[in-house]
Amino acid sequence: MLKKKNKGNSETPENTAEVTNENGQADGQEQTTETTEAENGPSAEEKHKEELTQANDKYLRLYAEFDNFRRRTIKEREDVRKTEGKDIIIALLPVLDDFERALRAMDTVTDVVPVKEGVALIQHKLKNILTQKGLKEMQSIGTTFDPDLHEAITNIPAPTDDMKGKVVDEMEKGYELNEKVIRFAKVIVGA
Repeated sequence: MLKKKNKGNSETPENTAEVTNENGQADGQEQTTETTEAENGPSAEEKHKEELTQANDKYLRLYAEFDNFRRRTIKEREDVRKTEGKDIIIALLPVLDDFERALRAMDTVTDVVPVKEGVALIQHKLKNILTQKGLKEMQSIGTTFDPDLHEAITNIPAPTDDMKGKVVDEMEKGYELNEKVIRFAKVIVGA
């Protein structure tokens, strides 16, 4: 309880007056601030609990959204993998049809020359399709042996001195797909 002291005689109780609060009540009459806060709004603890539940709800929604995103992308990747070679296969179907026609024609043909020409045309068509898709043959014969591009099968004595360390013959062609080696050329190197 707060009391004002009179400047005159501070020891006498008559000179003391009680200080009153805004409501006109004396400080001696206890009015708790907790009850007024409870009447005015939620306490700090209740506010924190509400914020915590909102944060948990937000976290669960975000986690569920991310989980759905992850599942969706996995499914999309699987779908893409199943059909990733579709365009190449569609482009090669006419070549397959040409080979079937050539095989049927070989049964009744007596002259070999037209068959050879037909097979050469089919090979040319196949090479053009693969070139359009980014496939490129590597030229190896006469070039310096490069282990990043070639796979040496054997060494033979070089026919001339300038062919030492160079590719003399090619057993299997090498191929690049969009400037990346997809099959090394199998070569014979001059020693």
